[in-house]
Parts: sequence; C-alpha cells; structure tokens
Amino acid sequence: MSTPPTPPLAQRFVQFALEAGVLRFGEFTTKAGRLSPYFFNAGLFDDGAKLGRLAEFYAEAILASGMAFDMIFGPAYKGIPLAAAVAVELARRGHNRPFAYNRKEAKDHGEGGSLVGAPLRGRVLIIDDVMSAGTAARESIALIRGAGATPHAVAIALDRQEMATEVGPDGTVRDVPYSAVQYVQRELGLVVCSIAKLDDLLQYLSQQADPQLAQYQAPVEAYRARYGVA
Repeated sequence: MSTPPTPPLAQRFVQFALEAGVLRFGEFTTKAGRLSPYFFNAGLFDDGAKLGRLAEFYAEAILASGMAFDMIFGPAYKGIPLAAAVAVELARRGHNRPFAYNRKEAKDHGEGGSLVGAPLRGRVLIIDDVMSAGTAARESIALIRGAGATPHAVAIALDRQEMATEVGPDGTVRDVPYSAVQYVQRELGLVVCSIAKLDDLLQYLSQQADPQLAQYQAPVEAYRARYGVA
C-alpha cells in the first residue's frame, strides 16, 4: 500500500492552526475596523507542545526560503517567545543563530536599555505572528538600524493578503492598494517569508468534505474580493 503524499507546508499549517484553536471562523472586527469572517490569534499557541510545533513550521519555512541572516530578533511582546522558540528549533536543525528582543519600556537599572539578548549585528531576521499595518515592522527596523545592524528579513505565520490602511493628516483612516507585506517588501526593502497565506486557507477550505468547515469558504472569498490584494 502506497503512503499518501504529505500535504504542502502551508496546508499542514492551516490544519494545525485550526486544531489548536488559533484560527477561528465567525465575525471578528480587525484593527482596521473591518468585519472579518476569520481570525488568527497566535497568542493561543499557549503551551509547550503548540509552541514547539509552531517553531517547526517557522523553521521549515525559513530554511525553505533560502534567506540568509545572521541573527534573530523578536519584537515585544508576541515576537519574544516566537523568536526564542524559532532560535531553539533552528539550532536543533544545525542552524544556530543568536537572538535578541526588545522591551516596550527601557530599563533604567541593571544592564539598562530596551534591548535584551545578543548584540544586534549583521543581517537581522525579525520573527512576528502576522503583519497588519507594518507598524511593528517599522519599529523593529528603527531599533535594529539604531543598533548598527541591518534589518534584512521578516518571517510571519500568516499573510492575510489584504489592503493595509494609513492615517491621513486629518486623522481619517483609508485603505491603500497594497498589503502590509507588500509595503515592507517594496518600500522598506526587506525579504518577507510567511508560513501560509490567505490563498492557502481558501485552498484548504475548498478541499473540505466537512460541511462545518466548507461553509466558511464563501464568506472568506467574499472578504478576499473586497479587501484583498494581488
């Protein structure tokens, strides 16, 4: 009897996120004020087994991308455990790299400052969960450059592939015809690696025999049609 082929990384990740309760369907309001039919909350990778499995997915995606980097950076707060877990998993696979993270508030005693861990040097890979508006990436880039290192790449779990928003001079929020990932790639010049994209989620839903899951394909497609980017 032949062994069924292993699903692609992105499809395996979508299934894992669903089983872990991290990817959910329903009605959720995003930071941009949009009513989304799905929600991805990486904070629910909340035990050792889930975090370890998540790190395996990150490591596999990072190594498959072929990106070069000298160290890992985790932006506070969600990026801190992600960076640590990914650093451990990469070392287990023979790719040991130093890592660092930042505090939201600078420490005024002990070693002081806002950066913790290895000194920021060389080409830095930023680890985060999702990229909504690119704000966290810009903050990380400023910290890394301020320390004399080079912000080189970002690895995220899910690329929502939807229009970013920006605030105008009058305070109004408007959609822009590019995603946060595209902004970071085109305007900031960083390489972006994602474990999965919204397209992968739609492909997963399209292949479901379970009507409980298949029912969400149409609303997710409608959301993609309204807010998605190429």
